[in-house]
Parts: sequence; structure tokens; C-alpha cells
Amino acid sequence: MAVRPIVMADRPILRRKAEPVLRITPALRRLIDDMVETMRAAEGIGLAAPQIGESLRVIVVEVPEDEEVPGSGILHVVINPEIVEASPEIVEGVEGCLSIPGWYGWVPRHRWVTVRGLNRDGRRVRIRAEGLVARVFQHEIDHLDGVLFPDRIQDPTRIWRVQPAREAVPEPVSAGLSSGLRD
Repeated sequence: MAVRPIVMADRPILRRKAEPVLRITPALRRLIDDMVETMRAAEGIGLAAPQIGESLRVIVVEVPEDEEVPGSGILHVVINPEIVEASPEIVEGVEGCLSIPGWYGWVPRHRWVTVRGLNRDGRRVRIRAEGLVARVFQHEIDHLDGVLFPDRIQDPTRIWRVQPAREAVPEPVSAGLSSGLRD
């Protein structure tokens, strides 16, 4: 397993429809392992294969049950995922993206979805997801179709940038002495 670099939003691979997976191979399983490790290392809750430079229809989703305990949620690996059912109710929620660091926005999504695809062993899976987990599935499947979360936001006032906090740099002790301060 390896942590791979995350592709940033300006790369064309994130705007293309990803290719379906035709066979489950050892190389695909290694890719899935790398995706899980990369997602966790980046403190993400979802990742799509194009985000690490692989144009394949594979996603991983892991929303912690306890925010203080990474890995406390259920890990979902879905190959060739598709949404087969969605709630008629649309809700807005804040989203960000590992490929668009520092940007967040209010994105409308279905309250719940049913996703089907294959697991890492090639067995069919059907997942009914609600709330944040449903939101993450929709976000990651969008990546497979070349859609980024800002594309879903119609009102430009509903997206914003958060600057990373600057760490305080300690001033050298001699700085106060050279400033003309006297006893």
C-alpha cells in the first residue's frame, strides 16, 4: 500500500468520465488499497480513482461514526458504482474536496441514495445510504463523471475559501534586545 499524490482540480483527468472496470485484478486491489491509505492520510472521508490519476470507476467512502476516532466508520469500496434510487427530497450541506483544498460550499444533494456496484472481490453490493454518507457517495460518483462540487452550486455566494491557519513563528530572543528596549 502507498499514499499517492492527490490530483488537483486543474488536471483534465478530473473532467473526464472514468472508464468502467472490466476485471477484478491484483493491480486493481492494490489501487483500492492505495486509495484507502491515501484517503486516510489526507483525512478525507471519500476518494475516487481519478483523484489519484487513475481513470477508473472506483470509489472508497469511510465516514467516521465518531469524528474523534479515525477509521470508526464503515469502509465502503465500490467498483462501477451507480445510483439506482434517490430520495425526491434535496438537502443542502457543506462540502469540500481533497482536489480543491481550502474551498467549501453549500451543495444540494439527495437526502438518501441507493448505490449498487461491485466490492473489491467482484461481488455485487447494494448500499442504502442516508445523510452524510449519502452525500459522500454522490460526491465521489460525481468525480467518476467529471463533475466537481462547485459545478453543483448555482449561487456563487454559496462557495467560499478558507485560508489555512498560519502557525505562529517564534521571534528570536535577541529581537527585543535590538529594538532599543532598556532596563
